[in-house]
Amino acid sequence: MKKIVGILFMIGIFMSSCNMPAAGAPDPQIATAAALTVQAVINVTPLASPTAGSAQVNTATQTTESSTPTYSQPMASVGEVTNCRTGPGTNYERVAQIFPADQVKIIGFYSPNYWIVSTKDGECWLSGEFTTPVGSFAAVPTVTAPPTPAGGAPEAATFPKNGWTYFCYGPGSADITLSWKDNANTEKGYRVIRNGEPISELPANSSYFAETISLLSGQSVSYQIQAYNEIGETNSSPANITCP
Repeated sequence: MKKIVGILFMIGIFMSSCNMPAAGAPDPQIATAAALTVQAVINVTPLASPTAGSAQVNTATQTTESSTPTYSQPMASVGEVTNCRTGPGTNYERVAQIFPADQVKIIGFYSPNYWIVSTKDGECWLSGEFTTPVGSFAAVPTVTAPPTPAGGAPEAATFPKNGWTYFCYGPGSADITLSWKDNANTEKGYRVIRNGEPISELPANSSYFAETISLLSGQSVSYQIQAYNEIGETNSSPANITCP
């Protein structure tokens, strides 16, 4: 600033000299050059704005406030095939089965150890005992359990006299026919169990099943009919068949 005042003072002296007698007048080109120098100094060195510092602080503050943290979508996977149900327990109906290759989205948590997930078959509850969660859980809501299903397991089916028939033929084939009494009023369906393994699911009120299997002479096979619903399942007495 002092530099500019000094230059202006010199210009004033030169301008005063212009009004003096011609004998001592300076060269007009020198006066013009001095004026241009003053203008250049003013353009190159602008005066500092008293609000410049606060403007920079506000810009930094706005940048900080506009930045928001990002979260990864929480997902769940299982180590083995796991049932996913309508609530936290085996007494709730199964909605889907989650396979080891599946990745399902976590949408809720139930204490102490259940994840609510979204599958292609709908939302369901996955036991944390069999689940590996990944991702950010800060935004996952905690939920309450649905009401426990009312009632109990359905009444077991029974085989009447001659409730099963079979016909063994050829080199190891047998036609099997099963007929049972539907005693249940609350069943969701029936499963046919052969040698301890389920082989078929039938709708509620079913009472008949037939199949052809490989069964050599002297070999035996055992069947049971399992009634099931959301609460549990019950098995009939076994029907044991042996080809002569």
